[in-house]
Amino acid sequence: MKFLCRDGHSIGTISGEQSSSPSTFNLRIVNNELPDINDLRVFVHVAQRSSFAAAAVDLGMSPAYMTKRIKALESTLGATLLNRTTRRVVVTEDGERTYQWAQKILGDVDHMFDDISAKRTDPRGSLRVCSSFGFGRNIVGPAIAALAERYPALSIRFEVFDRLIDVGAEGFDLDIRIGDEIAPYHIARKLASNFRVLCAAPDYVEKCGSPRTLSELRNHSCLIIKERDHPFGVWRVRGPSGEESVKVRGQLSTNHGEIAVSWAVAGRGIILRSMWDVRPLLESGKLVRLLPQYVQEANVWAVYPERLESSAKIKACINWFEKNLPRSESDR
Repeated sequence: MKFLCRDGHSIGTISGEQSSSPSTFNLRIVNNELPDINDLRVFVHVAQRSSFAAAAVDLGMSPAYMTKRIKALESTLGATLLNRTTRRVVVTEDGERTYQWAQKILGDVDHMFDDISAKRTDPRGSLRVCSSFGFGRNIVGPAIAALAERYPALSIRFEVFDRLIDVGAEGFDLDIRIGDEIAPYHIARKLASNFRVLCAAPDYVEKCGSPRTLSELRNHSCLIIKERDHPFGVWRVRGPSGEESVKVRGQLSTNHGEIAVSWAVAGRGIILRSMWDVRPLLESGKLVRLLPQYVQEANVWAVYPERLESSAKIKACINWFEKNLPRSESDR
């Protein structure tokens, strides 16, 4: 590999055998060019998403421009990195090795900026954050707006999903999530205590009665939410005898918590929902709590990939969330 001065004169060469390990594999550079750092970033996103269109949305670019940048990178490296079909994009063998290198290079570049900017008071640069639908809209969204006002040098992109996100594989920096089931290859920091409770409208209780035991929930109409971190229709809770679970059923189910809450208020069934959402409804009497001896732990976490463990920007933002995220009372 030739390293060039700005005037185009060679200042050194690196060569070696190809290997699947980033520490020994050496890319063959043609036309005396080195890969563009932005092209590497584009390639990593396409490889992670297996789609030009999805990666283009992530990066705010057109698919045509993404294709152009990938072709430029392939020309520079003298290798085909991606095979394109009508349905998806498949990474080639050379692409896999390039992906390993690109991840390392981009990580080193990000760490360089973090190290240089660590002495600055304010974080800067881009930040991709995700969360779930209801919690993201009602709690995280306003908090992010305040974060942007506090740190004007940050460029923040916020997305909400109805599924569990692999922050590292999908290119996110932070996932602000409810739920204690976190993959061991992610770093997590607890931001706030929280729990889910069983509740229903007074009209429902008057018409159908109140369950006296956890098992009696099987005989009630339950409003099932497709949670990001729990199996569909199985409610796992902690009670006087420890952890228990019950399989529930009902006429109505949804992947959107706010819709389920509206159904509960309308008297359509029993809901297991976070205190972040239902506390005002319990206080106003629109909902009443059932089986109060049972709760489901659902704390609020900041989850991020291991590669960002030493990121000064991420640490500053998490510290801000920890201090400024609205608090949910934990009194039971």
